[in-house]
Amino acid sequence: MADVGIEDNRIKDLVKSALIEVLEERRDLVLNLVEEALEDLGMVHAIREGEQSPPVGRAEVFRILET
Repeated sequence: MADVGIEDNRIKDLVKSALIEVLEERRDLVLNLVEEALEDLGMVHAIREGEQSPPVGRAEVFRILET
């Protein structure tokens, strides 16, 4: 039973080390993930805001996009 605890600790240490290595060596990857998460949050906010507003016709949407 003690072996399982030791293996769990070893796995935790390996995962922590791998995560730290990724954060240090692949900063661009982490920044891309954060950027995408922020974009997703913005989209959720826009969708919720849109659900609270009255419907708009297709012609009005294209009129706004053209200007």
